[in-house]
Amino acid sequence: MHWSGHHIWMCVATREPPGCDGQTLKMFDQQRDGNLYKIWNRLCSGTWFPPPVLEKRIPKSNGKERILGIPTVSDRIAQGAIKLFMEEKLDPIFHADSYGYRPGKSAHDALKQCAIRCWRYSWILEVDISAFFDHVKHDLVLKALEHHGMPKWVILYCRRWMEAPMQSCENGELITRTRGTPQGGVISPLLANLFLHYAFDLWMEREYRGVPFERYADDIVVHCSRMSDATRLKNRLSERFSEVGLVLNAGKTNIAYIDTFKRRNVATSFTFLGYDFKVRTLKNFKGERYRKCVSVNGAPY
Repeated sequence: MHWSGHHIWMCVATREPPGCDGQTLKMFDQQRDGNLYKIWNRLCSGTWFPPPVLEKRIPKSNGKERILGIPTVSDRIAQGAIKLFMEEKLDPIFHADSYGYRPGKSAHDALKQCAIRCWRYSWILEVDISAFFDHVKHDLVLKALEHHGMPKWVILYCRRWMEAPMQSCENGELITRTRGTPQGGVISPLLANLFLHYAFDLWMEREYRGVPFERYADDIVVHCSRMSDATRLKNRLSERFSEVGLVLNAGKTNIAYIDTFKRRNVATSFTFLGYDFKVRTLKNFKGERYRKCVSVNGAPY
């Protein structure tokens, strides 16, 4: 494994709070070289055992909470080293319309592509997966890693990271995890992308070839020509996700009409990556009015 400790340090030196050991970035940095050597030595010898991730609860606008799992500083660096190794091999195989947490791609790339396709397609299927990161099946992730020829030591560490217990923020109790990959982990987005590459991206190519979509992690929008197409796809996605251990949130998976003609009793807006897309009356350069779906809260498209 190619190791550039200082490069990895810069990649993970964020403002994340300390993990279960209480060590901050500042404390780690006081003996950086020695600490980096210890991590490298244990990773190379197969003796890196991730400590528990620390539970952190983030309030959501709907009154519920998002649960994060915060690794220790040392474990973030260890994850960062393996992630860089894996990313070189996995990123080239990912779908062109997968935008989340990938080098050279961004949320704004996904929004721009979505806006362009809204001019060509009349219907939108806004897909919502219930608690996606909590339901990722470990065996399917490990199977995908084996399929792509990942070394056994990489698969070993990915298994350990996915199975690392979570330490309760209330009483310190260790919570065993048999599925899911913790939000807050450095390597979790890459494992999540690999999982959805097979659970959704390639399935769409196989079953609905030519139907375009944008996916940013588990935030997905699919473009359809007819309402009947969107309805059938919604039903099939529910079945597909059930096959791989996921749950389609039927209450938040919406169908919207975004074309020029007014329709009653049909949603005419959807939200993607925090931006609202709605049908609005616009004017062309001649001053003529027309209706089209546009982002109305700040996206420059």
